[in-house]
Amino acid sequence: MREQKLINLKDILKNMESVCIAFSGGVDSTFLTKVAFDVLGDKALAVTSNSETLSNSEYDQSIDLVKEIGIKQIIINTNELNNSDFAANPTNRCYYCKKELFTQIWAIAEENDIEYVADGANADDLGDFRPGLTARDELSVRSPLQEAELTKEDIRSLSKQLGLSTWNKPAMACLSSRFPYGQEITKDSLNQVESAEQVLKDLGFSQLRVRHHDTIARIEVPKIYFSKILEAHDLIYQRLVDIGYTYVTLDLMGFRSGSMNEAIRK
Repeated sequence: MREQKLINLKDILKNMESVCIAFSGGVDSTFLTKVAFDVLGDKALAVTSNSETLSNSEYDQSIDLVKEIGIKQIIINTNELNNSDFAANPTNRCYYCKKELFTQIWAIAEENDIEYVADGANADDLGDFRPGLTARDELSVRSPLQEAELTKEDIRSLSKQLGLSTWNKPAMACLSSRFPYGQEITKDSLNQVESAEQVLKDLGFSQLRVRHHDTIARIEVPKIYFSKILEAHDLIYQRLVDIGYTYVTLDLMGFRSGSMNEAIRK
């Protein structure tokens, strides 16, 4: 079944003939980019935004992954914080981000005589709150992984078969996802979150989020790592206070992607 989905994905890409892929370096977009390059060669192009909402480490990894795959990459700059609709952090914040991103990628596609723009949305994303999909549909962006009905589990398994280093990479999201809806997003606060998460990464944590509640840093890690957090609590607290937080908390529900959406569901 999984192998058939991969065959279907290759057929979809082959029929597209040429494509610009919104490439972030995450599990999904890396897998899509690898398969697209295998199928289409130089008719596939990876486009990455050096955005203020993307951590420096994730941006650097995207550069390394492109070299690993061999595909041509174009770097663009999106300036989401200049858009007051985005910076105000409404519940449809992602719509404004994706609209600017896809608009710029379409311009690159037209310049390079490429017929389609695609993103890495997978079949599981259909069950989550994702306003960015509205921008995708408005701008006629394709989601080949969804079209082939590939789930995150499928993609990780097939990525491992293809030898991609991202097959077991923790779920990632842009830094703006660390803020409660309605709390303004600024460059300084994004830097604060990135620095706080780097503290935990330097201590060996890979799957994590530091949610930014003004003066409070709410740490999310898988529950199995709670004891490790507590062992280093003095160091973590001091480092995050130095970064600018007044209070540092550990979320007892542990790590979960999209936890800021819980307020919407309630």
